[in-house]
Amino acid sequence: MGTTTLPLRAVRQTAACYHFPMTTVEVLFRYEQHPTEAAMLALNNMSEVYGIRSVHLKEAAQTVRVEYDATRLNKATVAQFLRRAGINIAEELPLIPPQPVAEAAAPAPAK
Repeated sequence: MGTTTLPLRAVRQTAACYHFPMTTVEVLFRYEQHPTEAAMLALNNMSEVYGIRSVHLKEAAQTVRVEYDATRLNKATVAQFLRRAGINIAEELPLIPPQPVAEAAAPAPAK
């Protein structure tokens, strides 16, 4: 069996169809229980869902971060995919942690 090669023009046309504007969004969730093996397999298969770009699980922090195309999906749909995969979502977390509040400098005493 030989391999089939496309002419360069055909390759360019095929690759060009995938360059369309998309709005990439990330969402971060905290989960409660360690995922089972079946849940991990389902989580791995989430990257096959049209619109899901990547899924990152951090076991130490018990978080899962999903990058998705907002023109195709929304947060609620992504959360539903995670729940159906067997991930027990506790809450959505902000991607940027809260910044410490700087105390206002006390005014200098008047002389």
